[in-house]
Amino acid sequence: MRKRWLENKVIESLKTMRVTMLTGSRQCGKTTLADYMSASGFEYRTLDEFPVLKSAHADPQEFIKHAGRTLVIDEIQRAPELIVAIKRAVDKDTRCGQYLITGSADIAALPTVQESLAGRVEKVRLRPFAYGEILGNEPRFLKRLQRKEFCANKFFDKKRSLEIAFNGGFPEPLAKSPAARRKWHRNYVDVLLEKDLRYVANIKRQDILRQLFAVVCEFSARYMDKAHIRSGLAVSRQTLDEYLNVLEKIYLLDRLRPWLKTGYDRVGKQDKIFVTDTGLMSAVLDWKLKGLEFDGDKSGKLLETFVYNQLAAQVDLVTDAALYHYRDNRQREIDFIIEHRGRLTGIEVKASSSVSAGDFKHLRWFRDNIGGAKFYGLVLYTGEQTLPFGRNLRAVPLNNLWE
Repeated sequence: MRKRWLENKVIESLKTMRVTMLTGSRQCGKTTLADYMSASGFEYRTLDEFPVLKSAHADPQEFIKHAGRTLVIDEIQRAPELIVAIKRAVDKDTRCGQYLITGSADIAALPTVQESLAGRVEKVRLRPFAYGEILGNEPRFLKRLQRKEFCANKFFDKKRSLEIAFNGGFPEPLAKSPAARRKWHRNYVDVLLEKDLRYVANIKRQDILRQLFAVVCEFSARYMDKAHIRSGLAVSRQTLDEYLNVLEKIYLLDRLRPWLKTGYDRVGKQDKIFVTDTGLMSAVLDWKLKGLEFDGDKSGKLLETFVYNQLAAQVDLVTDAALYHYRDNRQREIDFIIEHRGRLTGIEVKASSSVSAGDFKHLRWFRDNIGGAKFYGLVLYTGEQTLPFGRNLRAVPLNNLWE
């Protein structure tokens, strides 16, 4: 099993909380991680098996009893009544590490879940593999930012970087041929919307939800313009909001909040949206890898979405780090803002092997008017060297996200 960066965070959670909730999209590796951890004295039960699911529905209180140190219950959204039973159990016995529950949906947000387990549970989100995890490397990017020390790029030119992004991070299709990988991604969406959705929400128009996800893929790395999104779909505003929330609950869509901690009165408050896996996005949009590097719109969208997924996977590991974007009413934009230990890092993504002073225009303005001495600005690009572009401004090779 490839080591997951979040493994240590799950272990720490089990030491300090009565219940640990491991969530994330289906097929991202939750079951593999939970099963692997169960080898250290845990009991393991999966609700993907019908006899086990039937037992859970029949007698939830009896089902959650266990003799091991920790009981792992996989895909708990299939039997949400177990949450109530677990709450009763951990209220009587307050030992830490009693339950590790996994789910392919945001369990706490499901309409069928009546108990929140507030104060008793820590939610840990597992994402599809970051590229650093695929290589077996440690997450180093935030440490590089602290030290302002970056590595050169020897192997990852623009074409190779786009290929990595195009393949995505779901573990199963990575070993397949390009055609089989594309088929896997498309089947994934079909199974998720046709089978798993019934545990999450009562969706009457699955065809509309499928169309909406295709539109969301088109909008990845763009601002949440609901009017524009809705214009191609025959749905009400209320239905659009409901369906967008469903895509979030099953981890196909993330919203990136704007950074608002400023007295500057023209700051924008729109979220940006990102598809949570670039392989899935490429398959849904029916993109071809050949020639992608020469299409500025597609390569820019793909690379920015990929960078979001790499950054989010590393920010998730740190309790005092947060990821945002920035935009103001004068169209000054910064793709990503990382807030960590009182410092701000602005990151622009450029799908190119060259950088110019103009690429730092908005980073420079933010440094001079808002960020000050605590701000550091980067342009991530597919070139070879780290290059200075003024005080606290650097062009940095993209491979620093995973090497």
